[in-house]
Amino acid sequence: MMDKAVLLKAVQAAQSGDWDAAHQIAQDYNSPTANWLHAVLHKIEGDEWNSKYWYGRSDGRNYQDFSDIEAELGAIYQSLI
Repeated sequence: MMDKAVLLKAVQAAQSGDWDAAHQIAQDYNSPTANWLHAVLHKIEGDEWNSKYWYGRSDGRNYQDFSDIEAELGAIYQSLI
């Protein structure tokens, strides 16, 4: 089961630049939203292959959907509240 409060903390960590903390949380969950966050984290890291893998597990979202990382993290946040 997805814990929205925990995933919100992961998004906030990513927004504040704490990639490691956000990644530690995202990789512990296997929901479409957690996978989307995981994809964005790897996009931030510059690991395009790994990012696209996680997008493939995020219910139809794609690497190209957002060009602005902050906007995408904001969209993930909004999907959780």
